[in-house]
Amino acid sequence: MLEIRNLSFSVNDDSSDKEIIQNIDLVIPDNKLIVVTGPNGGGKSTLAKLIAGIEKPTSGSIFFDGQDITNTSVTDRAKMGISFAFQQPVRFKGIQVVDLIRLATGKDISIADACQYLAEVGLCAKDYINREVNASLSGGELKRIEIATVMARQTKLSVFDEPEAGIDLWSFQNMIQIFEQMRASIENSSIMIISHQERILEIADEIVVLADGKIEK
Repeated sequence: MLEIRNLSFSVNDDSSDKEIIQNIDLVIPDNKLIVVTGPNGGGKSTLAKLIAGIEKPTSGSIFFDGQDITNTSVTDRAKMGISFAFQQPVRFKGIQVVDLIRLATGKDISIADACQYLAEVGLCAKDYINREVNASLSGGELKRIEIATVMARQTKLSVFDEPEAGIDLWSFQNMIQIFEQMRASIENSSIMIISHQERILEIADEIVVLADGKIEK
């Protein structure tokens, strides 16, 4: 379970502090798929980065399974069981898809096992397993490969920041099916998705609305 207590985040803008997240409280329980939605610029992606440890809060606390992780690094949070999928997936020139999946699992798994993760996200494994994670891949392909790596990690909390961004309709429909499968197989873990897409909202166990840095009641 992830618990956020009185969390705030501000940035210095033209010699003054601009509040992006304002004193929010939020609980992401185990075995649930939570969708955080709201208008653009409302603080959704910032919240995701605060949970992942990419940004550090101005004040407040973040607890994961009862442990205060407010000042814990991205790497240590990942080791504790928090995965983060970027709005725009990172490309890794020179790294093959199979290498990325092996890094995600932390094991030297077989080609067959790595292919299974690609199959689960609707990719033909033989066409992708040895490809480089570079500009030759489309946005939709990168999204699905990134989701495959998150699934391979089998972490306690998986955070997806606007997974629908930059992908075509066909890829989006397949991505919804993937999230539905993940939701159906949740066990001792949870999923948090930042999105304003209606189809993603429809599969949520709970919807949280974040606007102007505050959670609407």
